[in-house]
Amino acid sequence: MMPCILHIETSTGVCSVAVSHNGLCVFNREDHSGPNHAERLGTFVDEALAFVDSSGLQLDAVAVSGGPGSYTGLRIGVSMAKGICYGRDLKLLSVPTTELLCVPVLLGEEELPEDALLCPMIDARRMEVYATLYDRSLHVVRPTSADVVEAETYREWLDKAPVYFFGNGAAKCMDSIAHKNARLIEGIEPLAQWMCAPAEKRLLDGQTEDVAYYEPFYLKNFVAQMPKKLL
Repeated sequence: MMPCILHIETSTGVCSVAVSHNGLCVFNREDHSGPNHAERLGTFVDEALAFVDSSGLQLDAVAVSGGPGSYTGLRIGVSMAKGICYGRDLKLLSVPTTELLCVPVLLGEEELPEDALLCPMIDARRMEVYATLYDRSLHVVRPTSADVVEAETYREWLDKAPVYFFGNGAAKCMDSIAHKNARLIEGIEPLAQWMCAPAEKRLLDGQTEDVAYYEPFYLKNFVAQMPKKLL
């Protein structure tokens, strides 16, 4: 039997919470009206936990979007996830936001070529983004990096295969990239409902986080190396 997981996503302006059970999303709440995480997340989580309890389900873990993304949003989401894990003695899972963004693209109607690469982008400022390159199997081709997007930034990969750009930082970069193999997919947002499969895989593979010491990817790996104008 597949596990039951509570999913929390607060890395951008969207606040969302979902519950998965037996591989299916059985509860979902989303707020797209702006960065209202402090107001909305608690309500969504209370509703999700009430649904779990009233349905006779047994939570196995809490999954949280691990960044990169909004400093404030990630802190709110991770703090909530840790609190639930402590209170209910649950395992903590972390799904990179860029990997999460790939899920709706892979499940979408557009058929991707076998050699296609996926480049989810999280908006920073000006022409700066956080981006990762994945293949269609979600193997990391290039690790997450804070990129200043210019014509040459992704040329190494664009010269070899079509690269699909998406996420809230993608549209502003297309004129700068300007390559025949560059493809833009619009309307892709990191949502809790897309966390189900990657979170379940991590739980089944034993890839859990230390609840006491876990920090989002953004905080742990990028603050020291980022240009001060991004902070």
